[in-house]
Amino acid sequence: MDQWFGKLAVVTGASSGIGETVCIALLQNGVNVVGLARRVDNMEKMLSQMKNIKGKFHAIRCDLRKEQDILDAFKVVESLGGADILVNNAGLGYTEYITESPTTHMREILEVNVLAVAICTREATKSLRRRKARGHIINVNSVLGHNVRFVTASSSLYETSKHAITGMSEALRREMLQLKAPIKVTSVSPGVVKTSMPLLEQVGGEKFLNAVPHVHTKDIADGILYVLATAPHVEVNELTIAALHMGVIPGE
Repeated sequence: MDQWFGKLAVVTGASSGIGETVCIALLQNGVNVVGLARRVDNMEKMLSQMKNIKGKFHAIRCDLRKEQDILDAFKVVESLGGADILVNNAGLGYTEYITESPTTHMREILEVNVLAVAICTREATKSLRRRKARGHIINVNSVLGHNVRFVTASSSLYETSKHAITGMSEALRREMLQLKAPIKVTSVSPGVVKTSMPLLEQVGGEKFLNAVPHVHTKDIADGILYVLATAPHVEVNELTIAALHMGVIPGE
């Protein structure tokens, strides 16, 4: 991780769960971090509780459903020198059938899980290319972005959005090759993770977690640190992080 010491990372969904843990891990390794989330108070509370951090943390309120919020946030990022690392972590879903899901829910899922990822990536890569800098885009995907049969319960367009992230990550790697840009693209696909994500609460929370093998947010952060620590000539295209013996998860 020494190669990223003093560099700047942007982490979306930074106020809780995987995003919060990733922020802490990066800061402990001397990476400066800009956290994007709607709950600024949560991010500021997180900062006050952190110890032994080497990097600087900046909390920016950002509603990823609003393009102008994203653009305004990246203006601040540019004033700090520009992002070298982007962790597209924010995501949401609803436990409901696609055939019964309100359009508002479908739109929110696609806006946060797909469109915001594309916009953040566009802004980060524009900056990296302008600065002729080496960078790394990490998309927090899901095992459901590869195989929806890992669960039997429906979650509206959540699985669909994660399949879009799989395709987007592959397309971005092709683009970076065509542009001859030294920017890595990694898709990190967790299995069930113990987090405060509303979707997890909707399927039963602790009761659900007690019934299925799961990993912790630190396990995902450790995986992200691993892909970041690879040598400049090494790119981890896909990293799946799941609990031992994770199989098909029963629905309700």
